[in-house]
Amino acid sequence: MKIKTLKKVLFVFISFLLLIAVIIFSLEYFSSYKTSKTIHLDAPVITRKSIVINAPVEKVWKIFSDVNNWDAWQKEIVTPKIDGEFKPGTSFYWKSNGLDITSTLQTVKTNKMVGWSGPAFGAFAIHTWYFNEQNNQTTITVEESMEGWLVSLLKGNFQSSLDTSIDYWLTALKAESEK
Repeated sequence: MKIKTLKKVLFVFISFLLLIAVIIFSLEYFSSYKTSKTIHLDAPVITRKSIVINAPVEKVWKIFSDVNNWDAWQKEIVTPKIDGEFKPGTSFYWKSNGLDITSTLQTVKTNKMVGWSGPAFGAFAIHTWYFNEQNNQTTITVEESMEGWLVSLLKGNFQSSLDTSIDYWLTALKAESEK
């Protein structure tokens, strides 16, 4: 009698896991996101941050646009690799906070603006960076939106993580640019 009960429990458990796997696969496979040159204002997670860097915009831009060396100064990023020139349509690959990310540059205006977007597991993000120089200082303003089934499910966690990550990224870019 105990073996029959154990088999039923095991069958229900395995069936449940398969159902969850099918649901996650379907959510990933059938999700479609729209790229944009600006963030999606209706996304469940949005952040906007800025910082003033005591360096000319050309220096900040040179550091920022060198994707292959992001991990030298931004320790949350692992193995960044750009697949071509830093221009619209070029993709780059990176890991951040445990996520493997493929992003595609949408907008590149030298010393002015960069925008990219890309999917990660259960998420789609759009990043827009604005560079503004005044009196030999550069103000960076970042906007990012995140959407997707996992983002909607864990909105608070994603919002907190994104805010912390962007703060860190800006602080690291400031430190590197002011050397």
